[in-house]
Formats: sequence, C-alpha cells, structure tokens
Amino acid sequence: MSLMQPLWDPGSLTESRNPATAEIDDLSTLELVQQINAEDRRVPEAVAHEAKRIAAAIEAIAERMQRGGRLIYIGAGTSGRLGVLDAAECPPTFSTQPGQVIGLIAGGEKALTQAVEGAEDDGEAGALALRTLSLQARDSVVGIAASGRTPFVLGGIQAARGVGALTVGLACNHPSPLTEQVDIAIAPLVGPEVILGSTRMKAGTAQKLVLNTISTGVMIRLGKTYGNLMVDLQASNAKLKRRAERMVALACDLDATTAAQLLEACGGEVKTAILVALMGCSAQEARQHLQQANGRIRQVLHSALPDSSQP
Repeated sequence: MSLMQPLWDPGSLTESRNPATAEIDDLSTLELVQQINAEDRRVPEAVAHEAKRIAAAIEAIAERMQRGGRLIYIGAGTSGRLGVLDAAECPPTFSTQPGQVIGLIAGGEKALTQAVEGAEDDGEAGALALRTLSLQARDSVVGIAASGRTPFVLGGIQAARGVGALTVGLACNHPSPLTEQVDIAIAPLVGPEVILGSTRMKAGTAQKLVLNTISTGVMIRLGKTYGNLMVDLQASNAKLKRRAERMVALACDLDATTAAQLLEACGGEVKTAILVALMGCSAQEARQHLQQANGRIRQVLHSALPDSSQP
C-alpha cells in the first residue's frame, strides 16, 4: 500500500471526525449526555428526508410478498443485528409465517452476540447466504450497511440482482457502492458519529427507524392491521392474549368480558372475532370473507357494508 493512499474513504460521512464532539472526554457527564442527545436529534430529520424512497420500498416489497415473496435483510455487525431483530419481531407482532421475513448476518448466529472477525469482508459468503435460501424474483432483499461498502452485503445484493429479486439498500453514506447497485436506495445522512466510526450510534438509530417503518408499512399494506390495531398478532403468552382481547374490545366497542368470550369462540383469531361482531356472521363466514379479501378487514367491511362508518 502506498504511503500516500488514505486508510479510509475521505468522502465517507460515517468515518469522518465530528468537530462538535472533539472534546467530549473533557466534559462533565451531564454535558456529554446532552451532546450525545443533541447529535441524536439529527436522526429523525435525516430519516424524514428519505420518506419517498422508504414509501417506494414498502410498496414494492408488499406487492411481492402478496405474491408469496419473502422479505430478506442482510447485513454485518450492528447493521446485521438490526435486520435480524426486525425479522424476529414480525412473527409475534404480525403473525408472519416462518421464513416469510428473514434476517441474515455475516458470521451467522454467533455474530449476534460477539464479533466474528473478517466475516463482513467475505462477499462470496453474502452471495452464498442468499443462494442457500433458493432466492426467487418475487423476493425482496434489503442490504443494510452504514458505510454502504460492506463486501458481505454487496455480495448478497449482486446475488439478488442475478435472479431478478427486488434490491433495496440502506446506508448512511451516499453515494456508495451499495446505493449505486440497488433498485431503491435509502440513505439517511446522519453525519459523523459522536465517537468516530461508532456506527451503532446515529447510523444504527437511523437504520432501526427505517427498518421499523419498512416492516410496519409492509404489514399494514398486507392487511395485518385494522386502523392502528394489531389484529394479526399471535397470542402466544398471557400478555399477548390480553392484548388480543383488547384489540377485539377496541375494534368492536365491547367490554373486556364479552371480547374475551368472543375471541375464545373464534379460536383466538382476532380478525375473525372482529368480523363476527361487526357483521353478525358466523366464524366460518368471517374466515371465508377474510380469505377472499387477502386478510384485509377493511376491504371486507367496505364490500359487505359500503355505508359502514367503522374506522
């Protein structure tokens, strides 16, 4: 390597030094907390700037998932962990099927709790991770890399492009190799980190906000909610059972006891219970309506009760 060659990309925001925090180690504890908070306030604004691209990603992913496609996140380090976290939260929240939303991280499960040296530098491993899933054109792959240049992620994106899958890039640098190679590029530019290169901070927060919005938006488009009620949740524990009962009570303006009885009569199916209450139909009829409407409560109500004032 030439002595004149820089050891980092001088155009990389995530590797730039933040002048606002250059003396952070000389501040009082309260002052350093305030300074970190001041930097964090930049994140929502940066994400808001990407709203149109996030919306485009949601619409494209939802359309493919409606046809049986999968949502696959791929990343390394903090980026990979955030993707795995978002994927893991979809089944209990939205009753997604196993394998419908997938998180891939460089280094595998071990990398969730500890660093796996060199894993992120293996582009072929990223491609192989996706090929192992028998990737199809109707799938959507979201590459997550704060720098926008992680080889593991880029390898995965190249594999996805090779089969015609939708590719989305989420980076905190632009332009970058990742944002230049995807169908939809999302790049919230949060600026230099409080601690140089510690992208678990502002970049990680931005990525979490974007991923939350993408998965939630997709599930709303797929009919997993009714208004702002989580009506496709899996009541797998006592807390979620109570939440399911509350969803039915709120949607149908019922008392807690009646909602619980209705939910039990409908086999714990929140959507079915809501339609039984609102339409006066049987549980079997409600299930048939839902099947015909691809699980969308509002579509069922608009079709059966066109003058309904239900929310």
